[in-house]
Amino acid sequence: MPTRKSPRKGSLQFWPRKRAAKFLPRVNWNAIDSGKNIKGFICYKAGMASAHVKDNSPDSMTKGREIVVPATILECPSMKIFSVRFYKNGKVANEVLSENLDKELKRKLKVPKKKGKSLDEVKDYDDVRVIFYSVVKQTGLKKKPDLSEIGLNGSIEDKLKFIKENLGKEISVADVFDKDQLVDLRGLTKGQGFQGPVKRFGIKLKAHKSEKGRRRPGSLGPWHPARVTFRAPMAGQLGMFTRVVYNNKIIDLGKSEGKFSNIKNYGNIKTDYVIVKGSIQGPAKRQLLITSPVRETRKTKKKNYELLGVR
Repeated sequence: MPTRKSPRKGSLQFWPRKRAAKFLPRVNWNAIDSGKNIKGFICYKAGMASAHVKDNSPDSMTKGREIVVPATILECPSMKIFSVRFYKNGKVANEVLSENLDKELKRKLKVPKKKGKSLDEVKDYDDVRVIFYSVVKQTGLKKKPDLSEIGLNGSIEDKLKFIKENLGKEISVADVFDKDQLVDLRGLTKGQGFQGPVKRFGIKLKAHKSEKGRRRPGSLGPWHPARVTFRAPMAGQLGMFTRVVYNNKIIDLGKSEGKFSNIKNYGNIKTDYVIVKGSIQGPAKRQLLITSPVRETRKTKKKNYELLGVR
């Protein structure tokens, strides 16, 4: 057998390669047990910038020096509780709608007309989660809020106590995450549309005198099995895939107060913001889900940056 000249392109872990059904992905909240009361937060990608920081990381080659690192700016408007879900054996047993919803929310979302049980009337459950909605009208991006089910930390009594205390109240990103914390970001990649196998799977172009096209595989498979398997690199959808970027360091967070304006393809940040080190999937204005880290790494956790400026 000849020596393989390049590794196989296109991971089989991600299949089928088609557009995601929704913008905010579902999360296995049982796998995340770190953080404060809430395990996640809805945010919107504003764009990338160069963060001018002082490196205070121990054992770093640039310790004590001023360096420039790539960073992504995220806008995080407040969240409110939409409904409470009660789980039994991994399935939704009951859902209680919040009584303190915004009046204009009924024009933006499908809100049930029938009032169900109250929180105290629900019995026989083993887990509680909350559906939050973002108060996105504060940003000026759009009017329709984004909804996402987010898990809570603590015992069932602690979860119910937190829910009752925060019904109708706005929750800010500072109540959920801290500076220098590691977070995971989940969302959709930038959509590329219908693309060929060269761009989609990274196969090499054939020689210029090849028959039946250069930008296609030389063979779609053997005679037997007499069918094309899903492993053959074919043309199709590229982008709009759900991906997770693990262990992003929060460099800074807080109130905007006019700090960020005229961001390309985005505009001004009017609410709270979060600056994370590195790049994040998706275009500007893409909704994302910040979650507590599912698997922290010591190397990224011990990094410590003091923000001096953003440009």
